Amino acid sequence: MDLGIAGKWALVCAASKGLGKGCASALVREGVNVVITARGADALEATAAELRALGREHGGAEVRAVAGDITTAEGRRAALAACPQVDILINNAGGPPPGDFREWGREAWIKALDANMLTPIELIRATVDAMAARGYGRVVNITSGAIKAPIDILGLSNGARSGLTGFVAGLARSSIAARGVTINGLLPGAFDTDRLRATMQGAATKTGQALEAVMAKRSAAIPARRFGSAEEFGAVCAFLCSVHAGYLTGQNVLLDGGAYPGTF
Repeated sequence: MDLGIAGKWALVCAASKGLGKGCASALVREGVNVVITARGADALEATAAELRALGREHGGAEVRAVAGDITTAEGRRAALAACPQVDILINNAGGPPPGDFREWGREAWIKALDANMLTPIELIRATVDAMAARGYGRVVNITSGAIKAPIDILGLSNGARSGLTGFVAGLARSSIAARGVTINGLLPGAFDTDRLRATMQGAATKTGQALEAVMAKRSAAIPARRFGSAEEFGAVCAFLCSVHAGYLTGQNVLLDGGAYPGTF
């Protein structure tokens, strides 16, 4: 299927590895020019090199890398300045740490809100009107399956990502919907990423088990009996950015291998 987005420009946040990299790779395969951001310059440049090689195989898509902290005003300015125009915006950031809400003061909450709610809103604010003026725009917010099924120890993430989801629910249905701009959430369950492995390693260390045993038990609890891959996550993201998804907006697409037990 031709997604109809070759030649467009995308800004992909936290794209040096994991799900962000999967999304950037899928877009490059479709001929989309991408600006990728992340804090770690070395990992970002390595990913940029991979994407440029991929781009040469798929229509010559241009790849630009901007190292910096997207949660800061300076980081956002640098990333936006590197993108001639933002037709596609992929908001993504690592989740805040787990813990007991009794231990979180105002500083912890503000940090979580900055990364997982306010930064995406700032980037949407900076780009959405120009998208509407051109008659085409796609915003995909990578959030979490915890939006639908909150996890008790992930209170910071539950709160910040739910705030973003509530805000987007209204914005996506505003006047921009009639001007070719869609905004959707993409909710990952358990994907085989460095973050998942780090979390599993913590559980393994705490319980004295081998990492492989902990991961096997975790994956066995998923109806699909496996973890997701960054590549298949990116493929769904690319479809949400496509011309075929113009009637899909204000929705939250859950990718979790069937782990969520509810009907709605």
